Amino acid sequence: MTQTEYKIYIDDIIRRVEAARLKVSDHHIVKIIAVSKYSQVDEIQKLYEIGQRAFGENKVQDLKTKTNELEELPLEWHFIGNLQKNKINNLIDLNPALFQGLDSLELALELNKKLEAKNTTMDCLLQINSAKEDSKHGVIPEDALATYNEIISTCPNIHLKGVMSIGAHSDDTNIIKKSFEITHEIFKQISDAKYCSMGMSGDFELAIECGSNMVRLGSVMFNK
Repeated sequence: MTQTEYKIYIDDIIRRVEAARLKVSDHHIVKIIAVSKYSQVDEIQKLYEIGQRAFGENKVQDLKTKTNELEELPLEWHFIGNLQKNKINNLIDLNPALFQGLDSLELALELNKKLEAKNTTMDCLLQINSAKEDSKHGVIPEDALATYNEIISTCPNIHLKGVMSIGAHSDDTNIIKKSFEITHEIFKQISDAKYCSMGMSGDFELAIECGSNMVRLGSVMFNK
């Protein structure tokens, strides 16, 4: 695919995002995070050249590698994976724009302790397991608001910016929609929350229609 063909392809993805957001409101803004975990540096550069700036990785080592290899580009890196405690210091050193997988109070307390030790802060999203699936990380919806407020009160070096979730693993659109609606309802109850990150390559339009203002698009952005 030539760069011109690729731009046309990406423009179509953006049109789909636009169409979905307009179903919510003319004023509803959606940010696209290009998830580059299965992509190489040259593929990220191609997307950068046509205007994409925010990218996401789900492994700390991969984030480190790509951050270093692309350090001359003004990219905004998000960490979207599950964070193991032994990788916390490594992630802090990489200073991502946003950590989208803060999945428990226990992790928050450990992260905050190490942020304090390094005299720094990190912007994060609380991960909600809205579908209550064993395969997914995150707090259950019933505990989400209490956990969010507890992190705010006990973890001053963590700046919570909202919530994120992964749509239900189902072929039933109504079940997926319900999982998005649950997360968005929690988001609406947090007065200063900025981001409701929901939606991936297979369900981003539905997620946006349910209120998502940040989508994490991998294969569809890299034409895989």
